Amino acid sequence: MRGFVRDNSLSLFFLGILLLALAGQALSGWHEYNNEALAQSGAEISLARYLSSSQFGVDVAENWQSEYLQFFLYIFVTVWLVQRGSPESKTVGKEGEESDRAQHVGRHATDAAPHWARAGGLRGVVFARSLGMVMGLIFLACWLAQSITGRVAYNAEQLADYQDPVSWTGYVTSADFWNRTLQNWQSEFLAVASMIALSIYLRQRGSPESKPVGTSHDATGIEG
Repeated sequence: MRGFVRDNSLSLFFLGILLLALAGQALSGWHEYNNEALAQSGAEISLARYLSSSQFGVDVAENWQSEYLQFFLYIFVTVWLVQRGSPESKTVGKEGEESDRAQHVGRHATDAAPHWARAGGLRGVVFARSLGMVMGLIFLACWLAQSITGRVAYNAEQLADYQDPVSWTGYVTSADFWNRTLQNWQSEFLAVASMIALSIYLRQRGSPESKPVGTSHDATGIEG
């Protein structure tokens, strides 16, 4: 058990703080919802009902979809685009999908390579792009969940204000939907751009996200 925790400590750490953050969001959102309900002479709801509400669902989904969009784009654009001096980038001049020899696929795969990396054909093509594809599918699923739960929450507000509800198409083309969506997207894009640029000139000793402390600012694609 101790070995499992050590070998998976990075994933376990982030899963742990994810659960803590979700719990904190649920409790704070529940209290905020009930405070607003009381202020408008409404009735309080239980925590269980709040967790199954569209209000909680849209708040979670809109954050998740922006995160997966960030990784989906980053995985694909770093195949073709580079940033001189950043450990987040491939070495300048190595843009593209690289050769089978460099990627250790097909007849160049070792005995330790995943089976689909040795298989070639359609399976090899799919496996070679599986990370980006799965990230993209998760983004689309979260985006769809956001649009559905967001529409329900939006229509509840519309009805409370004696206005007509909108269709799903009407909601995903509305200012409310894109205002919520783009608020999250721009923050993710800023974070990625900052990491790429700052990692050229700044260091974090011992981190694989940083170049070794004494490495030149111009060194590219080198991790600590």
